[in-house]
Amino acid sequence: MTLIFAHRGAAGTYPENTMDAFIAAEKSGADGIELDVQLSRDGEIVVIHDETINRTTNGKGFVKDFSLKELQKFNASYLSKSLKTFFKSPHIPSLREVFDWMRGNSLLCNIELKTGKIEYPLIEEKVIQLIREYRYEKRIIISSFNHYSIIHCYRLAPEIEIAPLYSDGLFMPWIYASSIHAKGIHPNYKIAPDDIITSAMEYGIQVRPYTVNKEKDIKRLLNLSCSAIITDFPKEAVEWRDAIKMKK
Repeated sequence: MTLIFAHRGAAGTYPENTMDAFIAAEKSGADGIELDVQLSRDGEIVVIHDETINRTTNGKGFVKDFSLKELQKFNASYLSKSLKTFFKSPHIPSLREVFDWMRGNSLLCNIELKTGKIEYPLIEEKVIQLIREYRYEKRIIISSFNHYSIIHCYRLAPEIEIAPLYSDGLFMPWIYASSIHAKGIHPNYKIAPDDIITSAMEYGIQVRPYTVNKEKDIKRLLNLSCSAIITDFPKEAVEWRDAIKMKK
């Protein structure tokens, strides 16, 4: 069965990377959530996609320049100009806050390390320490476009799954994944044709394309029995998966 991961929570209809979005993802029947992490000025792991707070909050500045307490004073309800929807003052959550909430469900969690532009000292160590504290080793996948980061994570904690993110075509990506001890790959869905997906899965590598939002693309991957998809619209994806299952 293809697993459904809610990209930044149910980011198509709720403020991304907020507890509102994660709770909505759980209610939609998603199997997991995907989120992004950076470090605050005081070294706390915070859940936000951009290196700055400009796009997703009513504030301006770099995440790294604010303490966790300061970051959580900003309103993280901004969605997009096209949706023109606002919610009642959700805040930027810490990863610990998300992990506390996860105690009440069985969701998987894909943590993307945002280490491509800013060097966050010991972010890999901090994330792994928190995973081990909550004993979530079997519920977490660590991914990143910075493959040095995930390889470092594997060396620190080989029991936690890693998966490289990539947006350009890789030749035989299952061989590359295997060479860095990754059990999965997270390609942009546009560079994940059927033959690449099936070959990787036959090799034993999980394939979880991102960010798959159009019905035709979601249904293509569902019909292919792709390992998982990462989508902004988990509710619709779950409904289409259930409909396909009913036909079989």
